[in-house]
Amino acid sequence: MTEQSDDQALGQARERIDALDEQIQALIAERAGVALDVARIKLAQQRTDFYRPEREADVLRRVAERNEGPLDNDTIMRLMREVMSACLALESPLKVAYLGPEGTYTQAAVYKHFGHSVKALPLPAIDEIFREVEAGNADFGVVPVENSTEGVVSHTLDQLVGSTLSICGEVALAVHHHLLSRENDLGSVKRVVAHAQSLAQCRKWLDRRLPGVVREAVSSNGEAARRVAGESHAAAIAGRAASEFYELPMLASNIEDEPNNTTRFLVLGKQQVPATGNDMTSILVAIRNQPGMLHRLLTPGAEAGVDLTRIESRPSRRQAWDYNFFIDLEGHIDEERVRRVLDAIESQAAMLKVLGAYPRAIGPESNS
Repeated sequence: MTEQSDDQALGQARERIDALDEQIQALIAERAGVALDVARIKLAQQRTDFYRPEREADVLRRVAERNEGPLDNDTIMRLMREVMSACLALESPLKVAYLGPEGTYTQAAVYKHFGHSVKALPLPAIDEIFREVEAGNADFGVVPVENSTEGVVSHTLDQLVGSTLSICGEVALAVHHHLLSRENDLGSVKRVVAHAQSLAQCRKWLDRRLPGVVREAVSSNGEAARRVAGESHAAAIAGRAASEFYELPMLASNIEDEPNNTTRFLVLGKQQVPATGNDMTSILVAIRNQPGMLHRLLTPGAEAGVDLTRIESRPSRRQAWDYNFFIDLEGHIDEERVRRVLDAIESQAAMLKVLGAYPRAIGPESNS
C-alpha cells in the first residue's frame, strides 16, 4: 500500500466514524424522547415508579448477552448504564444517599448502579443514610454490607433490624486500594489514615512497607483522603476517585493483600421489586433457644434445592447470648419454592422478617 492509499483509507475510516457518531447521537436523542413519553404516561396515571430496578437489571443483562465485542461486557454495560441514567434523569432525577464524603467506594457503587446522572448525597454515617431514605429526603440509599476479605459490615446489618426499608438491589465492586499522599516517598509517611476495613485489607502490605507507622481508622476512605489532602507526613488508603477528587497523588498502587478484593453494597428503598429470574432474597431470623434449632432452620433450603448463599449472626440485644441471623437465599420470594422454604423457616423461628427480594448484582467491576 502506498502512503497516499494509506491516507485515503484512514480518511475513509474517519468519515465512517463520523457517520456512526451521528447515528449514535440521533438514536440516543430518540431514546431520550421516548423516555419523556414514558414520564408523561406515568404522570397521567399518577405513578411515581420512574426507576424500576427489575427493568434496569433486565436491560443490562440483555446488553451483556448480545455483546459480540470488541468491547468487553463491563465496558458496554457501563456505556449503556450512562445512557439509561441520563434518560431516567429526564423523567425524574433520582436522589441517592451514600456513605460520604466524596471519593468513597460507596460513591463508586452508586455510579456503577445508577449512572452519573443521579444526584448523589454524601452522608457521614450509615444510620443517617437509612433515616434520609425513610424520611423521603432521598429516593434510595447505598450502603456497604460485606467484603470478600474482611467479612460483614456489622453496622449495616444492625440497622436493617428495625428499618422499614427494603433491599432493592445489590452492587458488587472489585476494590483496589491505593496509598495517597503529598509526600514523595514512603519514608516520609508517619501516619496512615483509612476506614478500619481498608486498614485490615492492606495489613500485610503495611506491615512490610510501613512497619511501625501509626494507623488511624476513620469513618470512610473518602474522609481519610479529605484529611490527608491538607496534611504533611500522612497518607490515606483510598481509591482512584478519591485521588482525583482531592488531587492527592498515588504514592503506591494496588496495596490490598488479596487481589480479588470485592465489596458488596446494598441498594435500599421503599419499593418491592418484582422477580427477574436471577434474584436474591434476604431475610432476618430470630430463633428460639432450643437444641438443634439452627439446623432445623437450614434444612428446608437443602430439601428444596434452594441455595442459602450467606448466613451471618449478630447479637439481638434482647438478652445476653441471643442472636439474630441474616440469611441470603437464591431466588425471589414470589417463586413457589422460595415461598415454601420461608414458610418452613417461619414455622420454626421466633420471628422472620423479609428484608428484600431483588436482582442479583451483574458482576464486579474494577474500581482501580
